[in-house]
Amino acid sequence: MFVGLGIVGAFLPLLPTTPFLLLAMACFARSSPAVHDWLINHRTLGPYIADWERDRLIPLSAKVTSLVMMSASLAWLVFASNAPAIAIWMTGAVLICVAAYILTRPTSRIGR
Repeated sequence: MFVGLGIVGAFLPLLPTTPFLLLAMACFARSSPAVHDWLINHRTLGPYIADWERDRLIPLSAKVTSLVMMSASLAWLVFASNAPAIAIWMTGAVLICVAAYILTRPTSRIGR
């Protein structure tokens, strides 16, 4: 279910992808060691997942991309939508909290 939500979130602007995939990984780690091992040893995803699982590290490229996309989403909401002010303020508050969380995580060496 969480993998499915993560995949859908990759295409829908307001549905997050990463939290659902991390939650799916945590569930797989407890329910299926084989799937967990496959994810950890995956050629592309494995290093990122292992860094997060071991030390809660986020690659610099992921930090930059997420902050740029959150900023662009908020800018679109402010300037190009007819959203009510309360929706804009609440979205901005949530994005600021998420950005603060991302910026306070250590940066991994992957992608440098």
